[in-house]
Amino acid sequence: MKKDDFQMINIQKEYEQDLLDAQIIWEQQEELKRQAYLEEQMRIQEEMQKQQEIEARILQENARQFVNEMPSLHDVTAVSLNDNIDNTYAGNAIPVEPVIPREIYDSQLTHYATAMSGFSGRKVLLVNTVCGTGSVGRLVVGLYHTLEAYGYECLVAYGRGEAPEDVRAYRIGTDTDIYVHGAMSRLNDRHGFYSRKATLDFVAMIKEYDPDIIHLHNIHGYYLNIEVLFNYLKKCNKKIIWTLHDCWTFTGHCSHFEYIGCTKWLNGCYKCEQLNEYPKSFGVDNSKRNYEEKRRLFTGIEDLMIVTPSEWLKDKVSQSFLREYPVVVVPTGIDLMQFYPYKEVMSEDNLIFNIKNQLSIRNKIILLGVANPWRDRKGLLQFGLLEKTLSDRYAIILVGLNDKQLQNLSPNIIGLNKTDSVEELAALYSMADIYVNLTLEDTFPTTNLEALACGTPVITYKAGGSPESLDDTCGEVVERNSIQGIVAAIDKIMSLKGQNYTSEMCVRKAQLYNKEYRFLEYIQHVYEVV
Repeated sequence: MKKDDFQMINIQKEYEQDLLDAQIIWEQQEELKRQAYLEEQMRIQEEMQKQQEIEARILQENARQFVNEMPSLHDVTAVSLNDNIDNTYAGNAIPVEPVIPREIYDSQLTHYATAMSGFSGRKVLLVNTVCGTGSVGRLVVGLYHTLEAYGYECLVAYGRGEAPEDVRAYRIGTDTDIYVHGAMSRLNDRHGFYSRKATLDFVAMIKEYDPDIIHLHNIHGYYLNIEVLFNYLKKCNKKIIWTLHDCWTFTGHCSHFEYIGCTKWLNGCYKCEQLNEYPKSFGVDNSKRNYEEKRRLFTGIEDLMIVTPSEWLKDKVSQSFLREYPVVVVPTGIDLMQFYPYKEVMSEDNLIFNIKNQLSIRNKIILLGVANPWRDRKGLLQFGLLEKTLSDRYAIILVGLNDKQLQNLSPNIIGLNKTDSVEELAALYSMADIYVNLTLEDTFPTTNLEALACGTPVITYKAGGSPESLDDTCGEVVERNSIQGIVAAIDKIMSLKGQNYTSEMCVRKAQLYNKEYRFLEYIQHVYEVV
C-alpha cells in the first residue's frame, strides 16, 4: 500500500475512535441532562394544566363540529395534504436534541476536512440524469457543494429539467432529444444508444473543460449515447468514478431484477421478462444485444472505481461483468436538519395535531408507508394483504399514491397523494408508531433513514439493501412476502416500546447517515483514492 493509503486508514481509525469517545461522553452526561429536562417538563406541565382544562372543552366542541363537517373518507380530497404544501405549521415543530451534541459533530467535520484538504484544486465533472431534483439529483448537488467548499472546482452535466441557480451546470441535449430517444427505445429496446449528436457535443465540452475526475451517476434516462461516451472514456486518460444507484449498468434491459428473481444477468440476458418495466419496450426484445454491447463498452477502462450505496449492490456488481473494478460502499446520507422528531402539541398551529384530527386516527396505532411511485414491487399489494390481518386498533397510511390508486384503495387504508413538503413528510414520519417498508426490491431506500431520523422504528422485508440501515435497537427485518412475519414484528415492537425501539435509539442510528459525513466520506474514500 502507498503511504497515503496508510494515512487515510489511520484517519479513519481516528475518526471511529473519536466517535466512540464522543458517545461515552454523551452517555455520562445524558442522565443529568435527562433529569433536568424532566424537571423542567414537569414545571411546564403544571403551568399548562389549568389552561388545558379550559382548552379541552373548546377542543371537544371543535372536534364535534369537525367530524360533522368532514367529507367521507372515500373522498380522496378529504385525506389529501397537497393543498397544504406551503403549510404554516412547519415552524412550530419541536425538534429533539441530537443524540451526539452538534458541537462534537462540527468539530469532527472540521478535523477530517482539514486532514483531507491536500487534494484541493482538482476539477471534477459530475454527470447525472437530473440536477437538484430526485434523490440522486440532490445527492449530486450536495456533493458538488461539499467539493467546492474544500477547494475542488466542479461542473454538473445533466440531461433533464433545470439546474439550481447556484450550481455551475451544462445541459446535455434538449427536450426533443429526450423525446426522440424515449420513443425509439420503446420501439427498438435500445435505451442508451440514441442521442448521438447530443453526446458528441457533450464529449467536446468535456475536452474543453478538461476535468481531472469524471464522476458518473445515472447515465440512463434517455439523454446519453453510451457508445459515444464510453469510447471517449476508454482513451481519455481521466480518473473515473461511477456511482451505481440500480442494476441497469449490468443487465440487458431492466434496472432491477430481484422482484421476479431473474439471474440471466449473471451470464447473459435474453428473452427479457420485464420489457414492460423501465425502460419500456413495446414488444421488441434486444436484451441479448444490449447486454453484450454494455459488457464490451463498460469493461477494460483504466482508473475506474465503482461506488455503491449498499453492500447488496456491491455484491451484485462483484458477480457481474463489472467485477474487474474496485468497489467502495458509501451509503446515502440524509439531511438531519430537515428530518428530526416532531412533537404533537394541542394547538391549531401544530401539524401533527391537525393531521390526526383530519384523518380521525386518534388512539390508533399508526403504520406508515411512503413510496413514489407506488407499485406492487414497492409493496402496494402487500399492504392490502396486511390490512386484512389487522384489527381496527391500527391505521395504515400510505403516502405517494396517484389518483387511480386512491380510487382503488381499500376503504380501511388511508391514502395520500405525494407531498413536496419536507416538513409535512417529517411530521408524518414522526406521527407514525412504525414505518413499514414492504418493498420487494430496492437498492438502499432513504425512506428508512428518514423515518429513523424522525424517531420512528422501521420494519422492512429482506429485500435488496433495505435491511442494511437497521439493527435490533431500531427495527425488524422479515423474509419477503411474509405478512404473518410483518404482523409478528409489529407486535414485538409495540410490546417492547419504551425499552427498545425508542425514539432516541432510532435517532442515534440515523446519525450515522448524516449527509455531511457521507459527502466527506466520498472525498476521503473515493476522490482521494482514485
